[in-house]
Amino acid sequence: MSLQNESASSPVTGIIILLAITIILAALVLLMVPQLPNLSYDPTVPAVFEITKIRHTNPDGILDYDSYMVVKNCGTSAFDNRKLYAKTYRNGVLLPCKIPTMNGHDFVPVQHYGIQTLGGPGSYDFFWYPDAMIYIDYSKGTFHPGDTVQFEVYDRVTNQIISRDTYPHTSGNTEKWMGMLFNRQAS
Repeated sequence: MSLQNESASSPVTGIIILLAITIILAALVLLMVPQLPNLSYDPTVPAVFEITKIRHTNPDGILDYDSYMVVKNCGTSAFDNRKLYAKTYRNGVLLPCKIPTMNGHDFVPVQHYGIQTLGGPGSYDFFWYPDAMIYIDYSKGTFHPGDTVQFEVYDRVTNQIISRDTYPHTSGNTEKWMGMLFNRQAS
């Protein structure tokens, strides 16, 4: 009878040992990674450069996943577009599309960066003035209807983020009404 009791405790002991080994390995991995990247969303970053349009159709209106984006300087300051670079995310995943400058003359798509062309009044001279727009023609198929697109603009000198905008936009009124609707149902 004592043989059955000893064999019954063996799986429990094994699970405890495996759990301890897993915790120790996780602690070692965390110690080896000196600095984890900040993957959290920072709501304090303003939307200075706002996505005003994403088009999935060609100029004739035929759906071909054209992936054409228009971004507007909605701020009150002009920015030296030669000192700006951008990152694009689709559904939370950083795209390999490289935008090393927002200046249309300096942006030369000799190597294929995932961007076909970059232009517009905000990219013509050295400054992206308020209310000026820049269009970015991504490679076909980069975006699809229903995708959430995030566009971040950084200062090349300081490597600090200047602007973040997510498209499609949710208006403040929509959020307010949804909050009121759900708060009423909760009470």
